Amino acid sequence: MTKPFNTNYRKIKLPKSRHEAEEFSSKMGLIFCGDCRAVFYKKSWHHSTINLKSVKESSAVNFVLCPACQMIKNHQFEGQIIIQNIPLAEMGELVNLIKGYCDRAYQKDPLDRLITIKRTGDSLAVTTTENQLANKLAKKIKDAFNKVKTKTSFQKAPGDLARVVVEFLEK
Repeated sequence: MTKPFNTNYRKIKLPKSRHEAEEFSSKMGLIFCGDCRAVFYKKSWHHSTINLKSVKESSAVNFVLCPACQMIKNHQFEGQIIIQNIPLAEMGELVNLIKGYCDRAYQKDPLDRLITIKRTGDSLAVTTTENQLANKLAKKIKDAFNKVKTKTSFQKAPGDLARVVVEFLEK
């Protein structure tokens, strides 16, 4: 009887994922962001509350903008949420929900940030530094409010942009 699964999974070569760890070399030592004071240490960005005693004294210290601050400076974004037909009574509650959710996301990861909230009439345009933050925020809005329809579209291969359209069905 033959074995149905005979593949050695160690031989399969998967493409490398694109992370911020690949953008910054760990050979550079500590990297501080000049704007938000985030620290690149041990292959990821952290808030500046890391224990500096654990860092070797011979480590080099560099000052560079983190990817989120660089995106904000260049007027770039990876996540966009367009919220349409918002009832006027729920506009303030919706803006507070967006700000609170993005603040909690920033506390977990310094690269998850809310860039802008632009109001035009009865709609909002929200931009974020991460596409998954925009996607999760749209799901949170859908859970919090009744009669809301969402539609998500992702940009093709070279880009990371996620556009989410959230539409309130009744005013």
